[in-house]
Amino acid sequence: MAFRDHLSHATRVEQEVSLIHGIWEASRAVSHPNLLFENIKEAKGQRISVNMLTRDRLCEAIGIEPEVYIDTLAWAMKNPSTPDIVSPAEAPVFDNMQDEVNLHSIAIPHHWPQDRGRYMSASVIIAEVDGQRNMSFHRQFLRDKNHLVVRLVPRHLRTMVNQARAQGHEVNIAIVNAPDPVVLLAGAMSFDEPIDELTIAAALHEKLYNSPLQLVELPNGIQVPADAEYAMWGRITVEEDDEGPYVDITGTVDDVRQEPVIEVDGVLHRNDPIFHALIPGEAEHKTLMGLPRSPTIKEAVANVVDCIDVHMTEGGCGWLAAVVKIRKTSEDDGRKAIEAALAGHRSMKMVTVVDEDIEITNPVRVEWAMVTRWQPDRDTHIFPNQKGSSLDPSRYEDGLTSKVGFDATIHHSDNPEGYMSVQ
Repeated sequence: MAFRDHLSHATRVEQEVSLIHGIWEASRAVSHPNLLFENIKEAKGQRISVNMLTRDRLCEAIGIEPEVYIDTLAWAMKNPSTPDIVSPAEAPVFDNMQDEVNLHSIAIPHHWPQDRGRYMSASVIIAEVDGQRNMSFHRQFLRDKNHLVVRLVPRHLRTMVNQARAQGHEVNIAIVNAPDPVVLLAGAMSFDEPIDELTIAAALHEKLYNSPLQLVELPNGIQVPADAEYAMWGRITVEEDDEGPYVDITGTVDDVRQEPVIEVDGVLHRNDPIFHALIPGEAEHKTLMGLPRSPTIKEAVANVVDCIDVHMTEGGCGWLAAVVKIRKTSEDDGRKAIEAALAGHRSMKMVTVVDEDIEITNPVRVEWAMVTRWQPDRDTHIFPNQKGSSLDPSRYEDGLTSKVGFDATIHHSDNPEGYMSVQ
């Protein structure tokens, strides 16, 4: 199923909206529903989708219950599959090709007034170097008609680029906007070792859509999802330029840095294309960052205790805090779960562990577990001098932080019946 096939429940906005702050303002005015803008002032004939991939909407889109998505992602990580390759004639993304590259003509919005300008934040970058392929999210500032400045965080793609640059080489890439949700979810995953995220997407396609993931090759040799709304090909050059400021997932303004420049050599798009615009710091941003971390946290916790579920919280920006549900069998299971969870996602700053009767997506129920089962002096575990996340504006100048875990589970050495809810 293509990206556009998941928009049947989107609210259509027919009045004219500007790319400059207009999408952001309209979304905030109506509490962030799934919107499809059909009348873009600066990009006639193009449409924009926002807020499609919240946790519940994503699970609905790919046909799984929220309670089982973690196990589904974990299964795909362990069962990668090979995508099918189709010809350009069979690929909807080849419906149209720009005669001359002009990124200004694409419906790329400028969201927050504090941002440097127009950004692609929901587009994935696909790169291949020496037979090793990577697909990942990296925001891209629209500098001019054929150049972007990309924020490369220190993960797999950054390593590939650094190695190529050390030899004076550029890196061939594709930029893909609005592939189907399964591809986006796979692109948001990160691993300790290099893994081809498109093989994870292919496994999810077969399991959830009962159909293969189809790729098509671009003129520079990079393969992309054949039914994406937009695909661009080009190179990460050896040039660098200012990137930022940018309102990041925490709702705070990220720094200005020198980052690599992408030169775009060609642009493809479907007929009547739909641009997927991710509003920084809002629910869709938090979902795409947080959901793929849950399986790795659950796997780490499950190695030491019986772990039932993991939820990356919205208040924790989908990245810095989680609630972990366990089936407790011994008194120190809460502490073990805290330590394992923090090791399973090293950017996380805070974790709360609860019993199996707590609805972990409901902050009221989690707080109830805290006030009825947690004792601050006994059940708070603080870990000083830890490596912090670059997204945490409160981290110390040396990049370190303290981390905390709250054990909000029942202590059976007390009176367990007194802890049980009658609700």
